[in-house]
Amino acid sequence: MSKRVTFQHSARPSMSRASGAVVAAGLGASMVFGAGAAFASGTTGNADTAALAGAATADSVAQQASAQSKAAEKAKAGKADTKEEAAAKKKAAAKKKAASWEAPVSKYELSATYGTGGGRWASKHSGQDFAVPIGTKVEAAHTGRVVKAGPNGGGDGPAYGNAVVVKHANGTYSQYAHLSKIHVKIGDRVKTGDKIALSGNTGNSSGPHLHFEIRTSPNYGSAINPVSFLNSVHVNI
Repeated sequence: MSKRVTFQHSARPSMSRASGAVVAAGLGASMVFGAGAAFASGTTGNADTAALAGAATADSVAQQASAQSKAAEKAKAGKADTKEEAAAKKKAAAKKKAASWEAPVSKYELSATYGTGGGRWASKHSGQDFAVPIGTKVEAAHTGRVVKAGPNGGGDGPAYGNAVVVKHANGTYSQYAHLSKIHVKIGDRVKTGDKIALSGNTGNSSGPHLHFEIRTSPNYGSAINPVSFLNSVHVNI
């Protein structure tokens, strides 16, 4: 009798061990599906401890997923902000450029300077010459309105050849002469850097170049030193 009882007791696994085996098997399956590797299949620890560990692993995965989602949203928002900032900077740069001055051509060599004497001029040289090949793009040195454009110096005389004069808001005028082609007409509004003509060798010219003046009126005889003026508006040539 006592032996049979002893045999039955030793053959029956404890409830604790049976539960531990079930939990361990479950954790092993979870590991296969990526829930974590905190426990290996076959673990026979306490059921409550295993359950807590599983919950902790699931919570860690959830936290990681949440963090990744937030990071993705932040990155997306950052890109949107960057585009908005880029658009704002582009607009500000365009506004700044319109308000600024620049040289009338981008690549050049300086030749005859303002105030130079010689037989080529009725008096002293009234502008600054930029030696450039025929067909070089001539740009508006500043925002303004075209008040002269055409042959015969735009009305200033044949010595200038084809010429353009632009009036600016600060009361000054810029003049561009010896042009091969004119791309603007009287009354046109131009911005700093706009293409207004192509350089040439028309009029009283000893070779291909752009004659550039800064004037206090639209007419011949009111020119001031263009290099000094450009320096005063932060353009060094």
